[in-house]
Amino acid sequence: MKTIKAIANVALLASAGGLSSFANAHVTLEYQVANAGSSYKATLRVGHGCGPSPTREIVVTVPDGVENAKPMPKPGWTLTIERAPLAVPRSDHGKPVTEDVRRIRWSAKTPADALPGDFYDEFVLQARLPGEAGTLYWPVEQICAQGRIDWSEVPAAGQKLHDLKSPAAALELMPAAGGHAH
Repeated sequence: MKTIKAIANVALLASAGGLSSFANAHVTLEYQVANAGSSYKATLRVGHGCGPSPTREIVVTVPDGVENAKPMPKPGWTLTIERAPLAVPRSDHGKPVTEDVRRIRWSAKTPADALPGDFYDEFVLQARLPGEAGTLYWPVEQICAQGRIDWSEVPAAGQKLHDLKSPAAALELMPAAGGHAH
């Protein structure tokens, strides 16, 4: 029930203009609110190319604290996963974990597979979210046949997301709902 109330509160803020900046970003998350510590399906929505130039690569940097990121394969696109050592190793179901996914790259296999500038598409991954409430920013590089856009700006204290030219996709983490998450 707490989750429904939290989502309703965020929806109310959004309708009042409090989160309108999320809608203005050109790479956004389909679901912009989730419970801390839960499993999350991150659907990155790409609304356009670099002007008329088609998008040939999407690279997402997995935010610190997000664990076990697994991308969804996309027909016509190659997946590359970059892993990095963890500053503090952890245990996952009794197994030691010393590294985790930090970047995921979808690359069009051919020019015909690239996302034309006039079209929209989605790039999906699933992961486990950190246990603390707050805001997570998902930097995304959009690399086109001609040019690129780095959706990586994070608001400074007192600054609003919609004030940024190229904001990172934002996810609001609500307090954990309890129970065991995978």
